[in-house]
Amino acid sequence: MTQPKFASESLTTMTEMVFPNDTNNLGNLMGGNLLRLMDICGAIAAQKHSRHVVVTASVDNVAFKDPIPLGSVITLRAFVTRAFNSSMEVFIDVHAENIPAGERFMTNRAFYTFVAVGADGKPSTDIPEVVPQTDEEKSLYDAALRRRQLRLVLAGRMMPAEATELAKLFELQA
Repeated sequence: MTQPKFASESLTTMTEMVFPNDTNNLGNLMGGNLLRLMDICGAIAAQKHSRHVVVTASVDNVAFKDPIPLGSVITLRAFVTRAFNSSMEVFIDVHAENIPAGERFMTNRAFYTFVAVGADGKPSTDIPEVVPQTDEEKSLYDAALRRRQLRLVLAGRMMPAEATELAKLFELQA
């Protein structure tokens, strides 16, 4: 059994500048390039937490809130919100900044799921538990099981009747 780890131990921050080869015809960062950077940042956070090579298992809904113009500096922040058997949910947020104008704004948030892989190429099950400390970490940790059950139901890997945490959510709303 591995020792639990604080969510903050997986914290990964990346900073990139948007160059012309990163943009679309409108001069904004292409969505696929942003998803790639989010995948890299999230994978690093998952590797820090698990100490394993990881592969991307899923990406939750990503909404592109605001365009990120050429010349912007983007900062990606990722950390593991919760660990399961061999998978980890990672929260990633993205802020863009126009440094000369002194403007900074949040552009994206998403949850990625990564699976830790052992030397044999198979999922590894010795993933440490996550210990949340801040209010943000606790809130994300508490809701992670519902998000996981929703992912599994949508993927056809769990029957809706088995999604007990989701059922509790809907019972509260009734």
